[in-house]
Amino acid sequence: MVVAAALAVAAPLTLGASADAGAAGPARAVWAAPARPIVFARYDATHPVEDLYAISPGGGTPLALTHTPAVSDVMPSWSPDGKRVAFLRYGSGGAIDGIWTMKSTGGDLKSVPGTQGASEPAWSPDGKRIAYSRPVGTQREIYVADVDGTPATRLTHTPQDEFHPTWSPDGKNLAYSRADTTSGNSRLMRIQLSTLTQTPVTLAGSHDWTPDWSRGDRIAFSRVDSTGFAHLYVVRPDGSGTYRVTSARANDKYPSWSPDGRRLVFTRGGTDDADPEHLFLVRADGTALTQLTTADSHDLEADWRP
Repeated sequence: MVVAAALAVAAPLTLGASADAGAAGPARAVWAAPARPIVFARYDATHPVEDLYAISPGGGTPLALTHTPAVSDVMPSWSPDGKRVAFLRYGSGGAIDGIWTMKSTGGDLKSVPGTQGASEPAWSPDGKRIAYSRPVGTQREIYVADVDGTPATRLTHTPQDEFHPTWSPDGKNLAYSRADTTSGNSRLMRIQLSTLTQTPVTLAGSHDWTPDWSRGDRIAFSRVDSTGFAHLYVVRPDGSGTYRVTSARANDKYPSWSPDGRRLVFTRGGTDDADPEHLFLVRADGTALTQLTTADSHDLEADWRP
């Protein structure tokens, strides 16, 4: 594989009237003011390697941000000013592996040094740092580093897998998933960055994944509950007030809050690899469910621009 060719990024596509004025980039990719875009990863049978796309919450044709046939681009995270996106890029054989950032419309790619093997980047509210998970021995731990990759500070030291960090609105805490490698259970945890004090948010014995912390100080997450399906739930950071948002006989995962904290975008589907996965929108109270993407594809890991 020629690395230079693999890193080529497609030119932005036109989104028409559904564009967001705050996003940087060519005039034809400008978004309409209240409709802050949603970035996500997509693959399908004809293009089995993931690329990143953006779409207006009002719907329309997704905008291709990357096009890298030999390299996967996944797990996008917006910068707080909406000008850049952090994401995981990896290729076969490990020639490319780690966290990168790019302009909100694609292009101007920059690698984050020291992030080989890392995943699930989360941009801090002040725009200066990125949290991520990284393997240490046989398990994953949570790290935080400046956007330039230094200094990388390890926050967790446990025999469990710690992954999918998400920032509190004030940037003083992170929530994340902790998976017990023996039982397969996963619960949400919270860590205070100044003291590294770790506090459980959800109960042991749960199956809780992919938390996302809203500006309104609520945490949305996906839970495999007694139905056997993954549904969206919301909890306060202190562990109180847990309630279920979705209840369909489907797997709902990767929730991300809208900037105003009123809605969530998430992925529904994926009972097996042949089952398409689409993006949906729902109000935080579980009403007004709307399907956002319809292609015969897997649309994953959406992040709503702040």
